[in-house]
Amino acid sequence: MITNILAKFMDERTLNHRLQSTSTAGIATAVGAILGFEYRFLVQHIWSWDLFSVAIGFLVIKMSMMAWYRFRG
Repeated sequence: MITNILAKFMDERTLNHRLQSTSTAGIATAVGAILGFEYRFLVQHIWSWDLFSVAIGFLVIKMSMMAWYRFRG
């Protein structure tokens, strides 16, 4: 019963748009963290470890997921 109600509001296009928007938001956040780290390091000469950890975390997750889908698919 609940799946019939949800099927009226969500279809493949909705899920694809959600997937694409989530991916874009993650990449934009990671790029912002990298740029923020570079700005603080190059202009202010401060190591911002929190931004560095966000950037490295994104890179590790992104590369591991790319490898996972490449070798599993």
